[in-house]
Amino acid sequence: MGLKALDYETMNENVKKVQYAVRGELYLRASELQKEGKKIIFTNVGNPHALGQKPLTFPRQVVALCQAPFLLDDPNVGLIFPADAIARAKHYLSLTSGGLGAYSDSRGIPGVRKEVAEFIERRDGYPSDPELIFLTDGASKGVMQILNCIIRGQGDGVLVPVPQYPLYSATISLFGGSLVPYYLEETANWGLDVNNLRESVAQARFKGITVRAMVIINPGNPTGQCLSEANLREILNFCYQENLVLLGDEVYQQNIYQDERPFISSRKVLMDMGPPISKEVQLVSFHTVSKGYWGECGQRGGYFEMTNIPPKTVDEIYKMASISLSPNVPAQIFMGLMVNPLKPGDVSYDQYVRESKGILESLRRRARIMTEGFNSCKNVVCNFTEGAMYSFPQLRLPPKAIEAAKQAGKVPDVFYCLKLLEATGISTVPGSGFGQKEGVFHLRTTILPAEEDMPEIMSSFKKFNDEFMAQYEDNWNRSRM
Repeated sequence: MGLKALDYETMNENVKKVQYAVRGELYLRASELQKEGKKIIFTNVGNPHALGQKPLTFPRQVVALCQAPFLLDDPNVGLIFPADAIARAKHYLSLTSGGLGAYSDSRGIPGVRKEVAEFIERRDGYPSDPELIFLTDGASKGVMQILNCIIRGQGDGVLVPVPQYPLYSATISLFGGSLVPYYLEETANWGLDVNNLRESVAQARFKGITVRAMVIINPGNPTGQCLSEANLREILNFCYQENLVLLGDEVYQQNIYQDERPFISSRKVLMDMGPPISKEVQLVSFHTVSKGYWGECGQRGGYFEMTNIPPKTVDEIYKMASISLSPNVPAQIFMGLMVNPLKPGDVSYDQYVRESKGILESLRRRARIMTEGFNSCKNVVCNFTEGAMYSFPQLRLPPKAIEAAKQAGKVPDVFYCLKLLEATGISTVPGSGFGQKEGVFHLRTTILPAEEDMPEIMSSFKKFNDEFMAQYEDNWNRSRM
């Protein structure tokens, strides 16, 4: 018998090319160590509940009632559930065609899409059309659907920020397209220089690649910066000049840890710019229930909204969505609850505000503890985490450490992160998994470990780091004199 279709040698080459560092070598080693009984702190994935963040009470009450509608018929239901949760569960059940066990429309429940459209209008000050909003199983599914429609083959390129979240590099590989990197400027707080964008496009064209789309991640992952309004205007102008679709990954819009640069959506900036740009630039924006103070990663709720996309294309995207029949229905309800939150005067409002504020304020403090902790370490520099859930410190590795990594057959920051994992149980992701400039090394960690554990985590990191640097630096003692 010869080779079969699912033998490694004959399977789809695009699948083999996919790299996904967030669950890569480090994660696998951490999982092994955990099985051996070592205490591991998984800071590799933005997974709030796994690191102890408590779910918000109200959305869970509503979804619990939707999952078990017989509770609504129980005469004592009002003793366990607040009146607003009961009312909201009845509202969402009335929007479904048979409860949570029935398929919905392939774009998602119309009533929930209407709630999303109203949320966007309140946020941006411009009306939004529910027919141009698709609910998805997490934002990742939406990103994959749209990239699948854009990439026709190897000659098609997508501009992606470097460092980037590997969903983009992995999906572009999978669909057989070409990733066109544009580098964020670390010294300018991971800002974006339009000249750099032009250069990236020119280089891609020189290689025969047609650049068709541009991705921005705002607030940034793994870099944690918030794009300014001026920067967003430059990006939209650039997309207009170059005729690119802009994909706005805005899943961290609730995660803002400073007051100077609030989150502004790409869509608001686009609409503010007015015609012809506001009528011409094609924009797809993504959001999710996985991040923010919700952190409901396991529920897989997301949406994308399309601006200036022709009706015929929308029909084709609908056809693509139909292949999966429907996004999961409980997640759609979580999305509805996120975009249509409680209002002052609602029975559960005070508790909801207390919980969500408590989470955000704690994240703000953790962002500071972590950034200051990294900056107190030898040969480590870190920009302040303005938003999202990550720190991305730069590691200034001594030549001897780089040499030792080479000997071990490892990329230098992978070598460092493996040593960190073995010594402390802290599981991070090496910067090389996100892309970085040649000869520059980083690691990414989430700021999600419990606040009370943070000082201890940072002190064990510092102890490891300073010993590592001492081990590989000849003149360590002299430089400290």
